[in-house]
Amino acid sequence: MTLNKILLIGNVGKDPEMRYTPTGSPVTSFTLATNRTYQTPEGQTKKETEWFNIVAWSKLAEQCNQLLAKGKKVYVEGRIQTRSWEGQDGQKRSRVEVIANRVMLLERAPGTAALPAEGEIPGEMPEGDQIEPEDVPF
Repeated sequence: MTLNKILLIGNVGKDPEMRYTPTGSPVTSFTLATNRTYQTPEGQTKKETEWFNIVAWSKLAEQCNQLLAKGKKVYVEGRIQTRSWEGQDGQKRSRVEVIANRVMLLERAPGTAALPAEGEIPGEMPEGDQIEPEDVPF
């Protein structure tokens, strides 16, 4: 048995960019910044930011493009994928991406629901089922 799953909470780094594949499938990309604060052995407080490239497909892509914006706090659930290609200069390139299957706005206006994964029914989450950043166990 294997598992490829990632859960992230962070801030959208720039406005999402939506495009379409040659077959007409929508795909939206955006960056997500997560922060970590720690203390060095010398007692200094340091802050690190890790950046993730997020990719959403189909209906989720359309919803991310409509509802997300730079600075919004979101929860992203998905899998990690490495994509490789050859650049115009002939050099081999690769990129690690998170393929999202669920995106949830954590700072949302009243009445706004999570962005559903493919196959999920959109709608409000029951009040007790909402995930708050402090509820994540890591």
